[in-house]
Amino acid sequence: MRKFNIRKVLDGLTAGSSSASQQQQQQQHPAGNREPEIQETLQSEHFQLCKTVRHGFPYQPSALAFDPVQKILAVGTQTGALRLFGRPGVECYCQHDSGAAVIQLQFLINEGALVSALADDTLHLWNLRQKRPAILHSLKFCRERVTFCHLPFQSKWLYVGTERGNIHIVNVESFTLSGYVIMWNKAIELSSKSHPGPVVHISDNPMDEGKLLIGFESGTVVLWDLKSKKADYRYTYDEAIHSVAWHHEGKQFICSHSDGTLTIWNVRSPAKPIQTITPHGKQLKDGKKPEPCKPILKVEFKTTRSGEPFIILSGGLSYDTVGRRPCLTVMHGKSTAVLEMDYSIVDFLTLCETPYPNDFQEPYAVVVLLEKDLVLIDLAQNGYPIFENPYPLSIHESPVTCCEYFADCPVDLIPALYSVGARQKRQGYSKKEWPINGGNWGLGVQSYPEIIITGHADGSVKFWDASAITLQVLYKLKTSKVFEKSRNKDDRPNTDIVDEDPYAIQIISWCPESRMLCIAGVSAHVIIYRFSKQEVITEVIPMLEVRLLYEINDVESPEGEQAPPLPTPVGGATPQPIPPQSHPSTSSSSSDGLRDNVPCLKVKNSPLKQSPGYQTELVIQLVWVGGEPPQQITSLAVNSSYGLVVFGNCNGIAMVDYLQKAVLLNLGTIELYGSNDPYRREPRSPRKSRQPSGGLCDISEGTVVPEDRCKSPTSGSSSPHNSDDEQKMNNFIEKAKMSRKLSLPTDLKPDLDIKDNSFSRSRSSSVTSIDKESREAISALHFCETFTRKADSSPSPCLWVGTTLGTVLVIALNLPPGGEQRLLQPVIVSPSGTILRLKGAILRMAFLDTTGCLVPPAYESWREHNVPEEKDEKEKLKKRRPVSVSPSSSQEISENQYAVICSEKQAKVISLPTQNCAYKQNITETSFVLRGDIVALSNSICLACFCANGHIMTFSLPSLRPLLDVYYLPLTNMRIARTFCFTNNGQALYLVSPTEIQRLTYSQETCENLQEMLGELFTPVETPEAPNRGFFKGLFGGGAQSLDREELFGESSSGKASRSLAQHIPGPGGIEGVKGAASGVVGELARARLALDERGQKLGDLEERTAAMLSSADSFSKHAHEMMLKYKDKKWYQF
Repeated sequence: MRKFNIRKVLDGLTAGSSSASQQQQQQQHPAGNREPEIQETLQSEHFQLCKTVRHGFPYQPSALAFDPVQKILAVGTQTGALRLFGRPGVECYCQHDSGAAVIQLQFLINEGALVSALADDTLHLWNLRQKRPAILHSLKFCRERVTFCHLPFQSKWLYVGTERGNIHIVNVESFTLSGYVIMWNKAIELSSKSHPGPVVHISDNPMDEGKLLIGFESGTVVLWDLKSKKADYRYTYDEAIHSVAWHHEGKQFICSHSDGTLTIWNVRSPAKPIQTITPHGKQLKDGKKPEPCKPILKVEFKTTRSGEPFIILSGGLSYDTVGRRPCLTVMHGKSTAVLEMDYSIVDFLTLCETPYPNDFQEPYAVVVLLEKDLVLIDLAQNGYPIFENPYPLSIHESPVTCCEYFADCPVDLIPALYSVGARQKRQGYSKKEWPINGGNWGLGVQSYPEIIITGHADGSVKFWDASAITLQVLYKLKTSKVFEKSRNKDDRPNTDIVDEDPYAIQIISWCPESRMLCIAGVSAHVIIYRFSKQEVITEVIPMLEVRLLYEINDVESPEGEQAPPLPTPVGGATPQPIPPQSHPSTSSSSSDGLRDNVPCLKVKNSPLKQSPGYQTELVIQLVWVGGEPPQQITSLAVNSSYGLVVFGNCNGIAMVDYLQKAVLLNLGTIELYGSNDPYRREPRSPRKSRQPSGGLCDISEGTVVPEDRCKSPTSGSSSPHNSDDEQKMNNFIEKAKMSRKLSLPTDLKPDLDIKDNSFSRSRSSSVTSIDKESREAISALHFCETFTRKADSSPSPCLWVGTTLGTVLVIALNLPPGGEQRLLQPVIVSPSGTILRLKGAILRMAFLDTTGCLVPPAYESWREHNVPEEKDEKEKLKKRRPVSVSPSSSQEISENQYAVICSEKQAKVISLPTQNCAYKQNITETSFVLRGDIVALSNSICLACFCANGHIMTFSLPSLRPLLDVYYLPLTNMRIARTFCFTNNGQALYLVSPTEIQRLTYSQETCENLQEMLGELFTPVETPEAPNRGFFKGLFGGGAQSLDREELFGESSSGKASRSLAQHIPGPGGIEGVKGAASGVVGELARARLALDERGQKLGDLEERTAAMLSSADSFSKHAHEMMLKYKDKKWYQF
C-alpha cells in the first residue's frame, strides 16, 4: 500500500500539477502544523472494464426460436444481436460481429446449441453450454442468398433454402456442405416456364423423414422424395405463399397466402386444396369468392388429443379495417378469436408439450414477438389471457429521457418501493406460471441493494431493483397527474414550449436515505415528492411560480438594479440576504401585451387523490417573462436535512424552502458574482433578439425539421445523427438538447461536428459564440456542510454552484433551529464571495474529510409524515434538528476538508478552508467529459469519468492519480450521453438502444466474480420419450418412417460440394466445438465433460446420468466412441 502526502506532487500527474501548487501547499501547512498523511488504497490492479448484462426489450427484433425441452427462448435482431431468455433472471446477450440482421434461428433441441441465419448469407452455430455463448462454426454462402432454414428434430443435417430456389444441406457438426443439392428446376414441373421464386418453406413429413415439403414463393409446393431424388407431388395455387404447416399425422398440410386465404391440402391430392378459408374475408352471397384480405404472414397447425386442432395465424385482416391494430387469430373448432396487439407482429411460435412432430402437439401457449414487446398467450384458459411477463422488457414503455443509478442503497428501500408498487399491478393475467423456465440462476455474490431510476418522455418515473445483475420494476410514478391535461390539440394552451411530451423528465435528484425525490421537467417545472405508505387526498396542490430573468443593462453594474427596457422587474436582483416570499414578483403582462408571468403547464385545482408511494409536496414552475418562454432547467439538487431545493438554468438560479413553501433566492448567474465578475459582458435586452426556448424544445414552429431544432449554447454536442433510432425518440433527442449531461461551451463543439447539422447555429440570433459568455448556465449544484470562506474556523451548511464557464461559487445558508422554529423562522441565504475557477463546464462536486473519506451531504432519515405523532413524539420533534452525517461535525475545528471538483476538461482537489489547489489533473485536452462521478470502491473512493471520445477513466482521490484509462465506446448519439452514469462498487450503465440498458463494471473484483453471477442457459434434461409407434400402425405402411440421412447426404454417397459455393469459418470454439456438437450416447458424455471443464466445475450427478445412459445403450457404445474419436462419418443416434 503506497502512502501519499498531500504536500507532494506525484509523478503520475500531468503538467497540470506545477511547482506553484507545491508552494501553495507548503504555505498552507506551515512547519508546526503538519498535515496527516492520507493513505490511498486504490491501485490500477483494482480496475478492469467489462460489460456485465443487458436488460430490456431486444431493439428491432427480427427472428424467434424456442427449445421445447430446455424451455429457452431466443430472439434475433436487425443489428445482429441475439438475446436468450430462460426462467426469470436468466438472460443472455450475444452479438454477431458482422452486425447483419438475423433472419432465422433454429435450436438443436436439447443439444445446447443454436443455428442463426443472417441477412449476409452466413450461418453460425452457437454453443449454449457455456455461460457466455460462443460461435463454434460459421458458413458463408458465396453465390446464393439464404432465405429459409430447417433442422429436423434429432438430425444433424440442416436444410438451407435460397433465393434461387435451390436447397443445400449442411452438416451441423462439421458445418460443411453435403454434395446433395435439390435444384429448383428438378423440383418444379418441366413444363413450367417461369422460375418458382425463392424458397419460403422447408419441412419434412412428420411421418416420413424421407419426404421433404418445399414451398416456393410463387405458390408452388413440392413434396420431394430424398431417396429417389425426384418430386412425388406438386401443388400449385394462384397466390404467393408465406408459410406452410403440417398436421402431425403427415396426411395434410396448410398454406397461408398473400390474399388472406388459407388452403388445406391432402398430400395425395395435388390437383386442388380440400379446403380454402378466408378467416377475415366477408362472405359474399351468390357463392362468389370473398374479397381479398391482407397477406397471412404465418400459420401454425397444432393438434390436440381431446379436441379440435388449433389454427393460429398472423395478418389476414380485411383491407377496410384501416387503423385497426395488428392481430393474432386463433381458430379452434368453430370459434375464432381475434387478439389485438399493441405493435406489429414480427413472428410468433406455438409452445407445445412435445418436441416430436409426429405426435399430438398439445399446444399450451403462443409466444408473440412484437416490434416493441413480447406477449405470451395462454391457450388453455377461456378468453386466452396473457401471462404476466416477468422480464424487464418495459423500459421503453415511454422513451427514456434520463436515468440515475444507485448502488449500496439503504436495505429497507427496495421492500418499501416494492410494497407500494405491488398495488399498481394489472389484473386479469393467466393464473399459470411463466412457461419459459429453462436455465439456472447464477450465484448472488453481490449482496448490496442497487436501484436504477428512469425518467420518461410521458413524465413517468420508474424505480427498478437492479441488485445482483438482475432487473425488476418496483414502482412507477406518474408526474403528469398534477397537471391539467389538454383534451385535444386545439385545446392545448399556447404557453406550451414543446410540441409534444410536455411532461418529459429531464433531471432526477433523489436522496435514498430520506426518500425525498425531486424531478425537473421539460416545461421548466420542478416537482418535489415525499414518500408515504399512507393514501392521502390533497385538497390544494402546493404551487410556486418563479420568475427567472436574465438581463444586463450596464457593463459597470452587473447586478442590474435599473429598470430594464421592458417593464419586467428582475426578481431578487441583489446579492444581499433575501427574506422568503410566498410568491415572486407578480407583474401581470408587459405594456405591449406580450405573454408574461404564465407558467407552461396548468396545475390541477381540484383535490388530488395520492396513492401510497411518492406524493407531491410542492410544484414549482418557471414563468414566461415579457414574451420570453422560461429556459430549460440545467441542474437540480434537493437536501432533506435543510428542507431546500435548488435549480438553475442559463438565466440564473432559484432556491426554494419546500417546508415553508417559499422562494429564498432568485438570482441571475451574473448577480451571483457580485462585483467579482471575471467576464466583461455586453449589455443586452431580451427584446433585441429572441431567446431560444432552451435545450429541450422550441417555440412551436412545426415546419422546422428536428435536426435543425435550436440548441442552447450550453446544450452539448450530440454526435452524428442516428437514423436507426425510433422516430419518437429521435425527435426527442433532437429537441432534447439536454444540458444536464452536455453543458458544453461552444468552443468545444468542433469535436463532434462531423456532417451533423445538429450543431448548426440556432435560428435565434441570441445564441452565437459572441453571446457565449453572457449565457452562463448553472451546470452543477451540491449542498454540503463545509468551510464557506477562507477565514472560516468551522464548517457550516452551504451550497456550491458550478457553471458552464468553469466557475464555482459558494452560497452560505443560515438555517433556523429544528422543530416548529424551522417552519416559522426564515432561512437566510447569501452569496459568500468565494469563487474558484476550472477549465470547462463544472460537472460534479464532492467533499472529503481530513482522512480522505467522502463527506456525504446531510440528510434527514425517512419517517412517515402522514401519521399523527403522539405527544411525546411531538416533543422530540421540537427538539430535533436535522443532523448532518458529515464526519467533520464531530471532528476538531482545526481539521480541514477537501473539495473535489470535476469539469469537462479537468479535475481539481481544493484544500479547505484555505482554498489552495492541492491537486490538479487535466483529464482531456482534445475531447470533453460527459459524465463524472465520485464513487466508492473497495472501501475507498475515486473519480470516474466518461469522455466523448469514448474513454472511461478513473482517478484516485485526493491525489488524482490516473488508475484506469480504457477506450470503451465513442459518443455515437445523444442517448448515450444523456443516460451514462457511474455508481458505487464499480458499477455503471447507459442506454445502449432506445429499449435496452447496458450495464458494465470497472471493478476488477466484479469482473472476476461475473462468471459465477451469470445464469446458465443449458441444464441437462432427459429428452421425452418418442410417441408409441404402435399407435400409428396402418399409417404410411405401419408407422413413422425413419431415414438414414448419413447414407444419403454423406460424402461417400453424395460427394463433395463445390468449394466456391460456401466458405467455412471456424469459430473461437475450434476443435472443441466439434466435440461439443458430437452426438450419440457417448457424445452426450463428451459434451457434458467439455462444458463442465470449461466452467471448471465437477461432473457430479451428470456423470451418473451419463453412466446410466451408457449402460442402457450398450450396443451402440463402442461404435459411437470410435466415431467420436474420428470426428467424421458420425451417426446421429436417436434416444
